[in-house]
Formats: sequence, C-alpha cells, structure tokens
Amino acid sequence: MGWWRHKGRLTDTTTDGVKMPILHYIPCLLYFTLGQLCNLLASASIHPQQTSCSVIQRTAMYSDCLLMTVPSNLPQNIDELQLNKNYIKVLENSSLAQYPQLRTLSCADNGLKSIEHGVFSNTPCLENLNLAKNSLETGYHQTGLALRLLPRLRVLDLSGNELNEDMASFILQNLTSLEVLSLSRNLLMRLDRSIFSSLHQLVELNLERNLLFEIEEHAFHSLQKLQRLSLAFNNLPCLMDFHLTQLVVLNASHNAIEWFIATQDMEEVFYLETLDLSDNKLLFFPLLPNRSHIRNLLLSNNQLSFYEHLAENNSEDWPTTIQFYNLNNITNVTTANLWDETLYSNTSYLDLLDMSQNQIHYLPRGFLSKMPSLSRLRLGRNCLKSLDITSEEFPASLIELDLSNNLLTKLRTNQSLLHVLPNLTHLNLSSNYLQTIPPRLFVGMQSLATVDLSYNKVGICSTEDRSADANYSDCAMWGNISSLRHLHLLNCNLQKVPPWAFEGTPITHLELTNNPGIHIEQNMLQSLSRTLQHLSLGNTAISHLDFTPCTHLKSLDISRNSLTHLPDSILSLSLKLLDLRDNNLTTILPDQAKVLGHSIQTLFLGGNPFNCCELDWLDIFQEKVTMNIEDRTEATCLLSNTGRREWLFGSHMCIDKNGEEPSWTYILLFLPVCLSLLGICIVFYLSFRPRLLPMVIKKRYWRATTFEH
Repeated sequence: MGWWRHKGRLTDTTTDGVKMPILHYIPCLLYFTLGQLCNLLASASIHPQQTSCSVIQRTAMYSDCLLMTVPSNLPQNIDELQLNKNYIKVLENSSLAQYPQLRTLSCADNGLKSIEHGVFSNTPCLENLNLAKNSLETGYHQTGLALRLLPRLRVLDLSGNELNEDMASFILQNLTSLEVLSLSRNLLMRLDRSIFSSLHQLVELNLERNLLFEIEEHAFHSLQKLQRLSLAFNNLPCLMDFHLTQLVVLNASHNAIEWFIATQDMEEVFYLETLDLSDNKLLFFPLLPNRSHIRNLLLSNNQLSFYEHLAENNSEDWPTTIQFYNLNNITNVTTANLWDETLYSNTSYLDLLDMSQNQIHYLPRGFLSKMPSLSRLRLGRNCLKSLDITSEEFPASLIELDLSNNLLTKLRTNQSLLHVLPNLTHLNLSSNYLQTIPPRLFVGMQSLATVDLSYNKVGICSTEDRSADANYSDCAMWGNISSLRHLHLLNCNLQKVPPWAFEGTPITHLELTNNPGIHIEQNMLQSLSRTLQHLSLGNTAISHLDFTPCTHLKSLDISRNSLTHLPDSILSLSLKLLDLRDNNLTTILPDQAKVLGHSIQTLFLGGNPFNCCELDWLDIFQEKVTMNIEDRTEATCLLSNTGRREWLFGSHMCIDKNGEEPSWTYILLFLPVCLSLLGICIVFYLSFRPRLLPMVIKKRYWRATTFEH
C-alpha cells in the first residue's frame, strides 16, 4: 500500500490498483482508536495498580502484593514480615530459612492450607504469628507439627480457619509459652479439659463467634494465669459453677445464657472486675462469688426481672418456692426470701451496673443499699412504674442515673431532704409518663450537670408559683442550680417559659425542641445571656424572638418554624452552627449572607422553598471555604410560577417576569447541537463526493496547483 498525491488530492492505492479517498478511512481510524482505549481501560480494571511493597527499617511490608510465595530477596536481618492478603497457599520448609531474626510473621487472608513441619526450624525467635482467615483445616496436622518448633511463641491468631475442637486441640499441643490466643470465627462446639491442657502461660483467650454450646467443668483448669476470656457470640445456655478466681475480664455477651451461678463456698478471692452478660436470656440477677471484687456488671438486653412479689400473689397459683442449682445441690428457696442475705451476691465493689432493656418492674427492698460504691446505674428501657428517690435507697456515690424509657408516672422522695444524691451529675428521665414530681427535686442535687426530662408532661415553675412549695407538682424549679449546664426539655408540651425561670443557673445547652406554641419571655434569654452557648427551638412556632442578648451563643436550631425571613437579631451573634431546615424561606438577603459567612461553619438549609432565580446569597456561602452545608444533597429550590423543584446546588433555568421562558435560552441550548449535526453531514457528504471539494477550491482561486509524482 503506497501513499501519493495527485492534483491536490490525497489518495490511497490499494493492492488491486483502485484509488480510494482518504476520507473513507476516517470511520475506521475512529473505531480503531476507541477500541484501543477500551482495551486499555479494561486492562487497568483487571490489573489494578499494586500497593507499595517495601522494607522500612527492619519491617518488610509485603501485604496485598499478589505474591504466590514468600519473597527470598529481603534483608536477612528483618524482624517483622507482613504478608497479608496474598496468594500463598503453602509455607514451604525453605520459605523463612534466610530470616533467622524474625520475631513477627503475619500471613492472614492468604487462603493458606498447610504449613510444612520444618518451616520454622531456622526462626527460633518468632514470638508473634498471625494465621487468621486462612484454610488451615485442610493441613492442620502439619501445621501443629510446625508450631512445636517455636519455643518462644507468645501470640498466636488462628481465627477464621474453620477449625473444630479436635483440630484445635492437636495444633495447640505443647505450646507452653503461649500467652495470647485467638480462636474466634471457627467451628468449636464443645470445650473439654484436653484442648488447653498445655497452655500454662496463657493470659488472654478469644473464643468469640464459634458454635459453643457446652463447656466442661474443668475445661479451663490448666489456665491458671488466664485473665481475659471472651466467649461472646456463641450458643451457651448457662454458666454454672464459675470458679476462675484469677480471671479479670469475662465477656459472655450475645449467647443464650439463662443462669449465671458462681461457686459460693470457695474461700479464695475472685479478682473478676468486668463481667459482661449483655444480650443473653438471663431470668435472674447473676449469683456472683461471695468474695468478689467485681466493678463493672453489664446485664443489658436480657429477660431479667425480680420475683419477690410472687409470694404476695397466690391468687393465680404462682409457685411459692424456686429451686436453685448450686454446686451439685438443689436448694429450695421461698419467693419471700428470694433476696435474702444468704442468696444475695457480693456487690460492694460495684462501680457500673447496667440493667437496661430488661423486664424490671421494681427494685427489691435493700437492693441498692448493698452497693455503696456504685457510681453509674442504668435502668433504661424497663417496666418501672414508680420509684422512690431517697438517700437510703440510692447510694450517695451515684454519679450517673438513667431511668429513661420506662413507665414512670411519679417520682417520690422525702421533700424534707434538701440534699438528695449529692454527687449525681447526669440524670436521664426521658420518655416516661411523668406528670408530677417534687418541684424542688433538682434544686436539692448539688452536683447536677445534665438533666434530660424530654417526652414527659412536666412544666417549668415560675419563681412566684405557689405550687413550688408543695410536696408534688406538675412543674419543676430550674432556678439557682449552680452546677446545671445541660437541660433537655424536648416534647414536654410546654406552654410557656417564665421570664426568670433559669435565674442563677449557668445553663450552656438548652433544648426546647418540639414544644409547638410555647411562649418564651424575652427576659428568659436575658437571664442566660452570660452562659448560653447552644439553643434548640425547633418546631416551637416562634416568629418574633430577639436573640441579641445571647452574645455567647455558638449553635442555634430554629428549624421547622415556618419562618419566612431570617431574623436580623442573629446577625449580631458569632454562630458556628445554624439550622434553618423546614421553614418557608424563599431567599436570604445578600447582606445577611455576608455577615453569616464570617462565622458560621456548619449550616442546614433543606426543606425551604428557595427561589431558584434569587440565589445570590448561595454564591456568597459557596465562596466561604470554612462553611460546610451539611444537607447540600437534600436542599432544593423552586422555579417561579411553575412549582418545579430543582436541586439547590445544580444548574437552574430561571423564568422571566411574565412567566414565559425567553427564546434566547432555546437558541443557546440547541445551537451546539445544530452545529455538530451540520459538521457531521458535511463530512459524510464529502466522503461520498470526493471531487466536489477540489472543484470548489479551483473555482475559488481560478487556477490549479500540480504536484510532481
């Protein structure tokens, strides 16, 4: 094929001598170019760019490097080798021979099936071995033989290898130096005393997410140094005869445990500090060791209840005795003495007790008095109907008390006690049915910093209200509480906030959202002017409120209030967060936008009918690098006279004053399309009429130009 010129026309001579115009090859060239580009993109998607694989000091980072074998060209003095997420199926005998100083080896997520028995013969210093997320169930026998050549192995991770108890027992034989072991995400169903028989130095054991349903009595007998044990996410029905005196942390959450009973006649001191029995099926309060030092007891999301009332209710043929299985003996206990001293556990060291989300209707007499060190008590999401807050029931050491999401209609206390719970700082009473409380209850709590009374029907007492002197009232006093900083009164059906209701209380966070129609006196904001930093007035139907006194305000929520314009008083504030969602704002004045742009860092705008043709303020906001509009993906605007909704941060086609779309917009839209179609037609026309273009040129310039062959 040869290229040549003839009388100003570029042509091509094919093998059969036929002359073809070069324009015929334009579609072919375009097709070829696009094909090569597609092939390049497909190749890039199949073979993504590899991550950096390198050696940093004495650590070789070769994870996710598409390796099929252990690299052999690394420095011999490396002490850590990371080979995670590769394709190494077998660790051969010679794989690590050149790295005698290796202390840490990680081969997780390789699909590893076997470890040859001599692979660790030249790495006697290896202490940390990670073999997680592999397939060692295939060659577990060879793997067990290989691990026996590691006299200093301290940490071993075998999680996610589909090992059953027999496989695990063989692999763990003679690993006497092991201190930390993970067998999580395997297929263990039953533990006997042989599986851990040689692990005398073990301190931490992770058995999470197996299929465990039975643990023999002496399964952990050899683990005399075990301090942390996790049995979470299994199928254990109970934990009986608990006698691991040296254990510090036990996590048995997310099982099917109905009973937890510790050995009661042991004289040894139990060092257990944290017991997690949450997310089980506990029916009774756990029977803890007599000589325990437990500090954190987590019992949330169970079926826990108290049954002392059954002795007083025989009309429905309730049983009068309950059988307790304890130390191979069956003990009959009458329900009247269910919480007698002989059965009650030692809870004198308890610091945290979490019994949230159970079926507790009441607390037995003297239950809390045996917890003199308790600082955090969580009873949320239960069935409590009444509660007596007195100093003899709740320990004076209490700092946090959560009674939210119960059925409380009334709080009782001795009004003569002016100082109730002197150390309490956080009190959550939200989502109950409270209508009457001691009006000066919160005034008597000297250290109270946060109160959540949301979703109740308790009002705010004024200083002149005579009901404030009564034993019980439908409102609460909030003045002169020098420690109070956070007050949450959402959805309390509040009708008004008295002018000096918070006088003498240095509140920094005030939440009044979802109190539609509430009347707020201007003096209320004046009384909080020196301390208030965060104010929420969402869905309160406010229209005229002067925020000028709140000079320290940093966060303001005025969403869902049908505001048609932005209050000018907020321009005098140095707000960091402003929530304007779900109002009736059609625009924001540019001058207002400039002032707000100087301080606001977080802004919410969604749910407003902004005019798409009056968005000068939005340009000002977008120029502010420090401003983040959190709901930009939800904010929209409306096109005038059509009601069509557009994304606020998209391109908008505005409408003129007469409501008709101008014709020049159509011209601008379709002109590029028309020009493109015209150009394509000319190219195709010339490709079929190759002589037309030279003839036009000849007529234009009146002479032809010849070229030499």
